[in-house]
Amino acid sequence: MARVVVDVMLKPEILDPQGKAVRGALDRLGFGGVADVRQGKRFEIELEGDLTDDRMTQVHSVAESLLSNPVIEDYTVHVDPGHVDPRRVDDR
Repeated sequence: MARVVVDVMLKPEILDPQGKAVRGALDRLGFGGVADVRQGKRFEIELEGDLTDDRMTQVHSVAESLLSNPVIEDYTVHVDPGHVDPRRVDDR
């Protein structure tokens, strides 16, 4: 079992009103020194079986067609190296 993470962010040229609202709230809360905030989405997908090149290709396809809007969003896909399959942990 593997966990694959898909991060989706608005493209840099797209305005991010939620990020701007958070940026303003940080200032009002006294958390200064923040130049910019961009909001995005994170999807953690746990896959059964081995993680093959074909499975990663499928994840990229899902990320592009379902999880993101390629017109206004970019996405990245990576394997979560900290994820441990609980079925493979030794119970000693």
